[in-house]
Amino acid sequence: MSTSFIYHALGLVGYQYLGTKYKDGNIIFFIQTNPNKLCCAHCESKNIIRRGSVYRTFKTVPIGKKMIFLVMKIQRIKCLDCGYIRQEKLSFADPKKSYTKVFERYVLELLNYMTIKDVATHLAISWDTVKNIQKKYLHKHFRKPKLKYLKLLAIDEISIGKRHKYLTVVLDLLTGAVVFIGDGKGADSLIPFWKKLKCAGAHIKAIAIDMSPAYIRAVQTNLPNTIIVFDHFHIIKYYNDKLSNLRRKLYHETTNLFDKKVLKGTRWLLLKNPENLDDSKNERLHLQQALQINKPLATAYYMKEDLRLLWLQENKQEAEKHLNHWIAKASCCDISMLRKFAKTLSAHQSGILAYYDYPISTGPLEGFNNKIKTMQRQSYGLRDKEFFKLKIFALHKTKYALIG
Repeated sequence: MSTSFIYHALGLVGYQYLGTKYKDGNIIFFIQTNPNKLCCAHCESKNIIRRGSVYRTFKTVPIGKKMIFLVMKIQRIKCLDCGYIRQEKLSFADPKKSYTKVFERYVLELLNYMTIKDVATHLAISWDTVKNIQKKYLHKHFRKPKLKYLKLLAIDEISIGKRHKYLTVVLDLLTGAVVFIGDGKGADSLIPFWKKLKCAGAHIKAIAIDMSPAYIRAVQTNLPNTIIVFDHFHIIKYYNDKLSNLRRKLYHETTNLFDKKVLKGTRWLLLKNPENLDDSKNERLHLQQALQINKPLATAYYMKEDLRLLWLQENKQEAEKHLNHWIAKASCCDISMLRKFAKTLSAHQSGILAYYDYPISTGPLEGFNNKIKTMQRQSYGLRDKEFFKLKIFALHKTKYALIG
């Protein structure tokens, strides 16, 4: 063992190796600062006087399964130039920490492949120590996302836990990174974001949102020159909810037992895209029987399939013709659900057709929300909300892979 070992293996520069001790399966290295390197921690003057010392122990990277500790005699120094009396400054560890900077980096590398609990168990340290190391890193690199160069955004909320707790998430559609997380849902949760966006001087071209009146007003008030694109997945989901309610209403209204039997269990078949129906389970046949015995249900179902074609047109002009034709057909229909939905689409027509100017949606954000929910389930509870938000900010850097 030599001074060169602690330099090359443990990254200790300017320190001398004194000796080694083996205790309880651990390896303990004794080190001290090179005497000619001692200086004032405040002004870095070498015009100093030693005023006692204290021993401190630091945990560093293990060697195999052996835990490695550094024991150092730390000098207390009085500076004759500035008058300060302080302990010498350490280059390999942060103040008030019982582990080295190399150990911190090692923990962060392990966290790319292991859970916090697994890392804590592997390194024989507490769960809180691992969490604090990761939280410090996330706070440094992800606490303040850059907003100046944002162009395309998506906004949606996500439920976190019980009792209707929500977070409003803003996603940069160009980079896939979360740039803001607001507490709660609705327009109020976005107030801090608009202020930060204004201070950053960002020029947002388009924002993908659902047809929530609160989000529409918030965007129009704070970003009047930004184009709103209504997410087509939410529009179809909204229609599916209405279709499901119609099926339920028709089921309760019919008195024919055979019709009731056929209608029962068709809810998910109505919501599925035709290409996803499973013929091995006779899903297509079951759906066709239900549509044949109930004309209103068949009309609403085929109108849904026609509406899906709106986002598959060649250009905006063709899409506008398709949408106007759909609204006209639905308005003339004797089904109140279709007439009401036609009014909704007519009122939001510009935002729906804006998809052909900026083909964006909240789809990437929906996928990101699934990652957040997965992370939340893996954590088995929300202990530190700030830490949870920091993990969300860094989630776009996470890679998922199947193991086994």
